[in-house]
Parts: sequence; C-alpha cells; structure tokens
Amino acid sequence: MNRKTIIYFNILLAVLVVQVMFSCKNTSGDKAEEEEKPKTEEKSLDLENKEVALTQAQYDASDIVLGTFESKNLSEVINANGYTKLPPQNQADVSVFMAGIVKSIKVIEGEFVKAGQTIATLESPEFTRLQESFLISKSNTEFLAAEFERQKTLSDENVNAKKAFQKTKADFEIEKARYNSLQKQLNMLHINGSGSGNIVSTVSVTAPISGYITEVNIKIGSNVQPGNSLFSIVDNTKMHVDLLVYEKDLQKVKPDQTVRFVLTNQDNAEIRGKIFSVGKAFENETKSVAVHADILNDKQILIPGMYVNALIDIGKNKVNALPVDAVIKADGREFIFVLEDEKDKKEAQEKSYHFQRIEVKSGTTQLGYVQVTPLQVLGKNAKIVLKGSYYIQSHLLKSDGGGGHEH
Repeated sequence: MNRKTIIYFNILLAVLVVQVMFSCKNTSGDKAEEEEKPKTEEKSLDLENKEVALTQAQYDASDIVLGTFESKNLSEVINANGYTKLPPQNQADVSVFMAGIVKSIKVIEGEFVKAGQTIATLESPEFTRLQESFLISKSNTEFLAAEFERQKTLSDENVNAKKAFQKTKADFEIEKARYNSLQKQLNMLHINGSGSGNIVSTVSVTAPISGYITEVNIKIGSNVQPGNSLFSIVDNTKMHVDLLVYEKDLQKVKPDQTVRFVLTNQDNAEIRGKIFSVGKAFENETKSVAVHADILNDKQILIPGMYVNALIDIGKNKVNALPVDAVIKADGREFIFVLEDEKDKKEAQEKSYHFQRIEVKSGTTQLGYVQVTPLQVLGKNAKIVLKGSYYIQSHLLKSDGGGGHEH
C-alpha cells in the first residue's frame, strides 16, 4: 500500500466518523424532542378547565349564589355622588298652638303611626276656658239670631227705627264671627265643638302625616309651649336621591334617564332610579348642580341622608357583566366558576356539586360589576357562581396538584 493510498483511506475514514457523529446527534435531538413533547402537552393540560366537587354540607355552608350574566351599561355613563333625601311634604314636626302639660305619651321612637292617630295628650285650664267662651258665644249667637229676625220684621213693617235694626244686625254679625273663631280653635285642639256642654281639660295631640317617629322631645309632665316641636315624623315612601353633577357633564343629563346607585358602606345591592328634575343653579360653591331622581326599586331600607355612589346612563352600549366577587385571579389569569352538574351519591344519599373553572377576560368595572368575556362558549342557561368563588378556589388549591381532576 503506497503513501497516496494511505492518505485516501484516512480521508474516507474521517468522513465515516463525521457521518456517525451527525447521526448520533440527530438521534439525541429526536429523543430530546420526544422528551420535550410530554412537557408541552402537560403544560397545555394545565390550561384546561379544572373541576371542584363540593358536598351538600360544603355547598350549604359556603352561601354560594348562582346566577347568570346581566346586561349593563358600564362605559357610557356619568359618575356622580349624592345622598338620599325626602321632600318637605313627607316630613313633619308636631307642635301645639296652646300651652299645656304633657299627660301621656303613646308612641316611642321608630314606631309607625297613621295620620290622625293620637300620639300624646295634654292638659291645661286654658282648654276649659276656651270651651266656656265657646258655649257662651253659642248661646249669645242663638239669642242674637232670633233678635235679628224680630228686628228685621219690625223694620220691614216700619214699626221701629232703622237704627235699632242695624244695631241688632251688627251685634249678631260680631258674635257670629266670634263663635266661628272659637269653634275653629276647638277643632284645632280636637275638641268636639258641637256645644254639647261636656267640658274637658285634656286634649289629644295627633299625627299630621303617616310615617315613622324619629324624635320624641317631651316627657310626662313637660310644659309645652306653642311652636315647640314635640315629635318628628318622616314618611320614607317618597324617598329620592339628589346627585351632584359637575358643569362639564351637565349637558349630557336629561329627565327620564336611568340612574343606578349603591349605598356607601352597605352591601352591593343595586338600586335603580329615574331622573325627574335637573337643578337650575349651582350648589353652593361646588360648581355642581343637583340632579333629582326617583327611586324605582325601594325594597332597601333607606333613610334620609344616606351617601350614595351613582351612575347615570347616557348611552345604549350594554355589555355582559357579573359582580366583581364572581371573578377570581390565579396564576396571572382571571376565572369564573360554572355549575357543571349535580350528582347524587346513592350509597350516602348525598348530593354533590361540581363546578368547572372557566378562564375569562375582564373589562370596565363600575358599582360592583365588571364586564366579563369568557374565553370559551358557555351554555345559554349556564349557572355562574356570583358569590362564593373564592371559597371554591380555596378548595381547588387544597386539592392535590392544585385543581381536583382535570378534563
């Protein structure tokens, strides 16, 4: 074997070695790809929906509330703050126009009373003197009425002078005016002014409107004076809200627009209203105008002066929304829970509730509601967890692997 042949053989051997090494590298690459593939699949599985099962006892203890999407306008709105208010005709201060001593009090604060109901009684000698004057005036009026008719007849027949008739007529008119005045005073005191002769020293104080007693400013034996407030009564059935709208938004607000508001520091129950009037002057120096809105669903317990946060709907762009508590965040993503099915365990005679975690994207948040877009199609009648999502999520975290069993 000559030198040239040896060189040629070495080159051929080197080429074979390189091919073998390249083949091994490809094989190891294929193996790496095969090893990497399950990891990718495992990661994709982690993105799939997870399920949580609750027993009947767990479900009952969690106070879970189910529901569905609500269509709400969360973008084309004006934010406003304000307070609940009563019109003056639905508030009353109870007072008397004659002094007296409190004999009895028949109501307590917070009690509901009807218009005309007796809420206290007063006693005073002035009441008896007023009745005495009325009875005397009544008698004088009857006498002068008869005398007037007699003098009129004599005057018509020219039997006596006109002067005597005019004097009788004047006396009769004066006494009749006095009689009518005394009768009205007795009526204001709720004393029977029929003139039966039964004089009483005690009178009733009655409620001028129906409503709730908010203040009792007297005690037994109190000496009350005319004009002093004895009781305060409010009728909350005509409650409305006054919202403060700033100058820049004023042109967008009109009567009949819908208002949605929640009570500050209360639950997230939404109360609806409708604007019935827009103020024509600025409130103090705030450069805001009062907008008055009737309350449409007044099942909430409202009292005057409650502070509210409100949205005035000025557009028609409605979106699917859920309470903010329905959406939870985990691993940098957002989810809701949907009731998948209810399964009966025959051997234990116990129902179980299965909830599926669905990924969503959230949008605008207003008044405790948030725009929600599911990342997969939900059934038309899907039962979404509106309250209790964090409780279900806690069970998911406790499960082995962080998520119950996966689909």
